[in-house]
Amino acid sequence: MDYIDYYKILGIDKSASDSDIKKAYRKLARKYHPDLNPNDKAAELKFKQINEANEVLSNPEHRKKYDKFGKDWKHADDIERAQREQSSRQRQGYQDFSGGGQYSESDFSDFFESMFGGQGGSGFRQGRGNVQFKGQDFNAELQLNLSDVYEKHAQVLTVNGKKIRLTIPAGIENEQVIKIPGKGSPGINGGPNGDLYIKFNIVNNTKFKRYGHNLHADVDLDLYTALLGGEIMVDTFAGKVKLKVAPETQNETKVKLKGKGFPVYKKENQFGDFIITYHIKTPTKLTEKEKDLFKELQKLR
Repeated sequence: MDYIDYYKILGIDKSASDSDIKKAYRKLARKYHPDLNPNDKAAELKFKQINEANEVLSNPEHRKKYDKFGKDWKHADDIERAQREQSSRQRQGYQDFSGGGQYSESDFSDFFESMFGGQGGSGFRQGRGNVQFKGQDFNAELQLNLSDVYEKHAQVLTVNGKKIRLTIPAGIENEQVIKIPGKGSPGINGGPNGDLYIKFNIVNNTKFKRYGHNLHADVDLDLYTALLGGEIMVDTFAGKVKLKVAPETQNETKVKLKGKGFPVYKKENQFGDFIITYHIKTPTKLTEKEKDLFKELQKLR
C-alpha cells in the first residue's frame, strides 16, 4: 500500500493542533463536497481523501500511530509487539536456531524490515514464519446502474493488476460494502492475505424511486378515469401490468402492488412492494360544449 500523506492532503504540517485539523477539514470538505461538485469524479475522490485524512488525524491514538509508522500505522500493535519480542531475545543473547544459517535482507518484505528499523544483516535475525502478519486490506469502488442490480450477475474487476471474478447479488444497496476474503495484499511471513472491500455506488437510471426494497412511481390519471374508474397500464421494473382504478379516486391516492418492488439482498425470490401515487390531471383547452357540460355538472352538485 502506497504511503498517503494525510497532512499534505489537509494542507497542514505535523505540528498542527486539533483545532487546526478541524478548521482545515471543514474548509476543504465544503469546497469538494459532492453536492457542490455534481458528476465531478476528481472532486469526489478528493472529498474521500479529505475524510480519510480527518478520520486518522482527528483521532489522537490513530494520529500517534500514523506519525510513528506511516502507511503501516494500522499494524502498529503488531509491530510494537514484535519489537518487544526482538528486544527480549537480544537481551537473552538470542542466536539463529537454524543451525547457523543466515538470512539476507531480501528474505524480508519492506514492511517487515521497517518494524526493526531496517537493521538488516546486523543484530536480531528473525527466522521465516516466526512472526506472521495479515496482508493489507484493499478498498475499491464499483459504480453500477440501478437496472444492473435488479438481477444477480457476474462481473470481472481488476484490482492492483489482478482480475477478480465475482457474482454480484441482486438488491445491492447504494454505498453498501461487501468483503471478499483473501483478495487483499499477500500476508507477511506466511500470514493470511488481506481482504478486499468493495463499496457500491448505485446510480438510479430509471424513473422509479428506490427506498430500501420498495419502489415508488408517480402515475398521471385523467380526470374521467379518476371519476368513473377503469383500467390503465402501469410500468413496473419487471414490465407493464394492468391495474384497475376505483371510481372516485382522489388525487395523491397511493396504491401498493405487493411483491412488485426491488429484490431483497440475498433473499431468493423475495421482493419489496411497488407503490404508485396517482396525480389527477385536469383537462385543458376545453371546447365550448365541454364547458357547458361541466357547468351542468356544477349545477347538479
